[in-house]
Amino acid sequence: MNSLVVRVRILPESIEEDLEKLIVRIGEELKAVGTIVNYKIEPIAFGLSAIIADFKIEEKKGGTEPLEDKLKRVKGVSEIDVIAVSRAQVEL
Repeated sequence: MNSLVVRVRILPESIEEDLEKLIVRIGEELKAVGTIVNYKIEPIAFGLSAIIADFKIEEKKGGTEPLEDKLKRVKGVSEIDVIAVSRAQVEL
């Protein structure tokens, strides 16, 4: 089965949220859906920063919905935005 890489912008509930701890929490809670391949913390404005994370998930019916649903339920996550979706690799 093919894999997808899904890039997501994750906004925390508050500016006081420790984003490094939040990314660890996200990784632990999303193990059943996918894995974090890469991430960076990007300043937005007025002390607010977002996490830009790449998740590797299996390509199957439902697309990115299972990942999005799980992310929205993680404590400390306010909003998510799927930025891009692409195939991780194509096997020959």
